[in-house]
Amino acid sequence: MTTRRSFLAGGGAALAGSTLLGAATACGPEDRPRRSAARFDPRNWDSVRAQFTLDRNVRPLTAFVLASHPAPVRAAIEKHRRGLDSDTQGYLAHEQDLESAVAEAAAKYLGTDSSSVAFTDSTTMGLGLVYNGFRLRPGDELVTTEHDFYATHEALRLAAARSGATVRRVKLYDDPAKADADAIVDTIRRAVTQRTRAIAVTWVHSSTGVKLPIRQIADALPPGPDRALLCVDAVHGFGADHVPVTDLGADVFVSGCHKWLFGPRGTGLIWARRDAWDRITPTIPTFDPSGFASWLGRTGVERAPGPLMTPGGYHSFEHRWALAEAFQLHLDIGPERVTERTAELAGRLKDGLAGIAHVRLVTPRDPALSAGLVCCEIGGMDPYEAVSRLRSGHRIGASVTPYRTPLVRFGPSIVNSDEDIEATLKAVRALD
Repeated sequence: MTTRRSFLAGGGAALAGSTLLGAATACGPEDRPRRSAARFDPRNWDSVRAQFTLDRNVRPLTAFVLASHPAPVRAAIEKHRRGLDSDTQGYLAHEQDLESAVAEAAAKYLGTDSSSVAFTDSTTMGLGLVYNGFRLRPGDELVTTEHDFYATHEALRLAAARSGATVRRVKLYDDPAKADADAIVDTIRRAVTQRTRAIAVTWVHSSTGVKLPIRQIADALPPGPDRALLCVDAVHGFGADHVPVTDLGADVFVSGCHKWLFGPRGTGLIWARRDAWDRITPTIPTFDPSGFASWLGRTGVERAPGPLMTPGGYHSFEHRWALAEAFQLHLDIGPERVTERTAELAGRLKDGLAGIAHVRLVTPRDPALSAGLVCCEIGGMDPYEAVSRLRSGHRIGASVTPYRTPLVRFGPSIVNSDEDIEATLKAVRALD
């Protein structure tokens, strides 16, 4: 097993470039985390919901805020916690194998290779690392939209302030419910100039529920070695709308794993194409063995961009290592089935809300322009009051969009049943 300690002790240069054993081999099959006591049937949605210990007295439509851990993730966290607590040094001897297992699981889910994946604590950390890592100069331009979240806007502002670059925002639609894919693509295409170095967009807008046509945007951008990189905050599509990352169209893909993926809290990732990684400089030193090899002046060790971009230092190991179980849960269920189920529940909710006289549905009903998020206005009611009344009077979990124009926001997911949707519609009708 290759760890930083064994690497620094000598002989690590050769080992660093080798393929590491999986976590199950390193720790022994008897140590692998078990699922819940009841037999898990990934083909049965009742069985899927049974993996979560959510309060059944509340109908939770807020998985997009911070997810509940499913049974295999809880078991993995507990297993790693016990190992670290009982013999910290001995358990850390498996560190590199466990990190490698997570990277392989992520790569399998994403449809890419593990060398292109970096790990972070959140979407916000990932965005900061990416935009801070661009080698920008005065006169360069960063293009984003008015619909992006604070984390994107602020990361771009900080990057521009340090480099002398400028940030420009464009508006993609006036009425979200009537958003048009061709108009969105054309607006972004026209916003790109020879000075544009990056286009920062969000796959699914948390402000409205609009899903951008990322593939069409990518195809419309001018090619070339100095082309603007299409960077995507993917957090509200990742785990809800599965597309192999190499097919999505993004050059850089950033997401937390503790929302729709139902991964451990405090986990996230970055994926980028090889030519995009070449244009991003790491900000925080990596603890990958190849980083130590360079520090020690050793040569001949492959330096993969994903591991080099992964911040080093000791972190919440038990959560990072349990991320492999979250990916496996989705693979067991079938990412396409998760996508279909999420779209089915969201579609039923949107159709129902659209038929309520005192509700204005803001999210497009077209599944090509929406995913799991559903936003609306309920009469003339303050959104905070509406969300409070939904919870206190009807036991429905919803949220308010944290933007200048607040809206009531729902997020049906695989933790929900058909009855949850019907109960939500009944509760909204009662708010008249």
